[in-house]
Amino acid sequence: MTPVHLTGPNLALREVEPEDADALLAIYGDPEATRHLSFEPRTREQVQAITARSIDSANATPRTEYCLAITRLGEHQLIGYARLATEPQQAATIGFALHPAEWGKGFGTETVHLLCSLGFNVLGLHRIWAARSPLNEASERTLLRAGMTEDGRIRDHVFVHGAWRDSITYSILEHEWTPIDGWDQQRRPA
Repeated sequence: MTPVHLTGPNLALREVEPEDADALLAIYGDPEATRHLSFEPRTREQVQAITARSIDSANATPRTEYCLAITRLGEHQLIGYARLATEPQQAATIGFALHPAEWGKGFGTETVHLLCSLGFNVLGLHRIWAARSPLNEASERTLLRAGMTEDGRIRDHVFVHGAWRDSITYSILEHEWTPIDGWDQQRRPA
């Protein structure tokens, strides 16, 4: 397996490592960071299990899930977590979460572009899609800014915080996606 390492103007995506568990807990254990996600804040044990599954998925053959650490370019510290899961018909779903201290800096849009680069340039996918909470307007802006198109609403899609919640879905096709400002990154060994 060749480890995934993608770079953009400000960020990099790399494989998750065991040492990332504490930084991931700072995101997935935070009620504010998980407010619009499809799950409630995670415990240390749950985050350690997510970290272990992320590492295991990198070694699966065939690989169908890419769980990656988001870092600032040139740094190693995890500031977010990104996921691309392939589906039949040359498609994948993506999602990500950033530490609240990193919100509002354009990192979400860049993360979506990096995930699209992985999907379209490296994996040869045709379609990538994402879903957001109807109340997460920042995610709406991020997905649209990244070039995705709103597809519609999945009613009662997830059960979280004791209630069913809809999801708003977005997608982008390979011929619709263009890299940010002409930069284009490829998978390289870490």
